[in-house]
Amino acid sequence: MPSQDPLAVHADAIVIDTHADTPQRFIDEHWNFTDPLQGGMLNYETARKGNLNAQFFSIWVDPSQYPANASARRTMELIDGTLEQVRRAPDKLRLCTSADQIVAGHNDGKFCVMMGIEGGHSIENSLGLLRDYYRLGVRYMTLTWSNTNDWADSSGDIDDATVKHHNGLTPFGKQVVAEMNRLGMMVDISHVSDKTFWDVIEITKAPIIASHSSARALTNAGRNMTDDMLRAVAKNNGVVMVNFFPAFIDEQWRLAWNASKPERQKAQDALEAEYKAKGQPVPFEASDKIDREFAALIGRAPFNSLIDHFDHVIKVAGIDHVGIGTDFDGIPVPPAGIDSAADLPKVTEALMARGHSADDMRKLLGGNLLRVFRAVEAAQQKPPVIAPGQAQ
Repeated sequence: MPSQDPLAVHADAIVIDTHADTPQRFIDEHWNFTDPLQGGMLNYETARKGNLNAQFFSIWVDPSQYPANASARRTMELIDGTLEQVRRAPDKLRLCTSADQIVAGHNDGKFCVMMGIEGGHSIENSLGLLRDYYRLGVRYMTLTWSNTNDWADSSGDIDDATVKHHNGLTPFGKQVVAEMNRLGMMVDISHVSDKTFWDVIEITKAPIIASHSSARALTNAGRNMTDDMLRAVAKNNGVVMVNFFPAFIDEQWRLAWNASKPERQKAQDALEAEYKAKGQPVPFEASDKIDREFAALIGRAPFNSLIDHFDHVIKVAGIDHVGIGTDFDGIPVPPAGIDSAADLPKVTEALMARGHSADDMRKLLGGNLLRVFRAVEAAQQKPPVIAPGQAQ
């Protein structure tokens, strides 16, 4: 009989996290993922301790620091920085671009490196660039970040009357989703507006993911998903990966964070003016330092707030439609009890203490994402095989 010990269950599972913002550190801080002295919420050592087997690294371009026509260059630099980590440590890391490669990497004891683009502005309105990113190994794209782009509305500025909105997806935005389906690239709806979400549900030919979103019924953040959305993802056979940022998992923390926004913005504006005078973009480490200082004044959100969100998604969408999307290295502070990837076994332990089975945990930790990844691959429109001498 398989073990029901939570630590044994976690150690035996394939554990996949669909969102970490570490690539900025690769570029801006010349950071080495396999060097434990670098610290951070995620590095090779903490991943090993937490049995994190596979990580989707977020390729995120800050639209406030890079003009729209410079998004692709920054995107390529982040992709290159991620691929360079694999090149430098082939004994430890492996680039994986399919579900089967994740399983093989796990069996071979390799840490699987994957990539997902966070924000459709990175394609600069070009399906050709989208295809190029896929060729380089990108396997999902979040249609928007917190900014509405030229073809999809974001939840981050949906109430800003100064921003031009589209009532969801534009015709070109629908072409982007169709091309992602054709390529076999997962469509990620974290960050998008509610109308954009429902447009995607209507037109996608493959299951979708929310790479780092939590439940709006528990924490009233526009980034989170309503119960109707959770049920729609389940009907679509997709998966919702729970975010670890306290502002998305604890209502009191969210209110305190929002209350600090004027002072945070004042500090960020001063920082931006300083770097603009030098003709340089603000490095993420500098802006993140400000956010971390303000987060420290609020304190840590309770660990159980995170577990409550996993429970709620399971209750509404079902155990087959939930997973992990930590947002490590992209958030100023995780909840109490989670300091790094080494602490991921605590999630398994807490959920099993609430009655979830070993089989449930294997689905949540990675099995659900593998299922969706395979379904997206199966929906891919592959070119016909032309036999020698056959007319084309």
